[in-house]
Amino acid sequence: MNRAKATGIGFIAVLLWALLALFTVGSAPTPPLLLNTLSFGIGGIVGLVWAWITGSFDEMRKVPFKVYIFGALGLFAYHLLYFSALRLAPAAEAGLIAYLWPLLIVVFSGLLPSEQLRSGHVIGALLGFGGAALIITGGGTGLSGDYIMGYLLALLAAFTWAGYSVLSRLVGTAPTASVAVFCLATAALSLPLHLIFEDTVLPSTALGWASIAGLGLGPVGFAFYVWDIGCKQGDIQLLGTSSYAAPLLSTLALIIAGVATPSLTLLWAALLVAGGALIAARASFSSN
Repeated sequence: MNRAKATGIGFIAVLLWALLALFTVGSAPTPPLLLNTLSFGIGGIVGLVWAWITGSFDEMRKVPFKVYIFGALGLFAYHLLYFSALRLAPAAEAGLIAYLWPLLIVVFSGLLPSEQLRSGHVIGALLGFGGAALIITGGGTGLSGDYIMGYLLALLAAFTWAGYSVLSRLVGTAPTASVAVFCLATAALSLPLHLIFEDTVLPSTALGWASIAGLGLGPVGFAFYVWDIGCKQGDIQLLGTSSYAAPLLSTLALIIAGVATPSLTLLWAALLVAGGALIAARASFSSN
């Protein structure tokens, strides 16, 4: 597979992740660890089907155990943080902060061997964080103490996913089908923790169950497999750049669904995040 095709396949994940916040909101009041268990269980089944279609089971047996630990912890940590953030803060604001991960991918990828971190990366990062600060401060009206924990968890989620995505380049020999094990392990890790720390609350409507199924099939399922191909075989900096469409599409989906309300603050924050990403990406391209 050539580099351009792999990058294009990776971008399918960006389109699917635009629905992540919407489906997460729709799955309420399911608690985060239980949501991890259900959605990743579905995502793991998607992966087993993927492995069967591609004939990858033999390759999966040869993958070092440490790679499976890395993948499982990356998916588990990010989604626990993300789902928790959207339970503790407004979906649009928390989602935009979490979507600083594309910007961080561009910055972190500049630290990989043979890559270079340039001033444009730093300027872009500052603009992106400026967008997050604009959301947290309510456009200058003051810090909203009610949502601080949700905002911080969203920020931690952004760093977690960026680190996972960039470091996956270092385990590029693992077959994409191995992501199925990451998903199933994440579900297995989440279940006992749910039973210990959470009350079991399942959706009471068809919409809630459909949202969980949608998560497992799309943003928490098929998306990981195409993203893995993009990160390992494609242009990771170009893929990171294209990912800046995700926060804008995600926020638009929330507004269309009536979950979020259009506002100038939200618009400026989205533009700052996306603008910072583009500046960082341009710096990446100029170094090639």
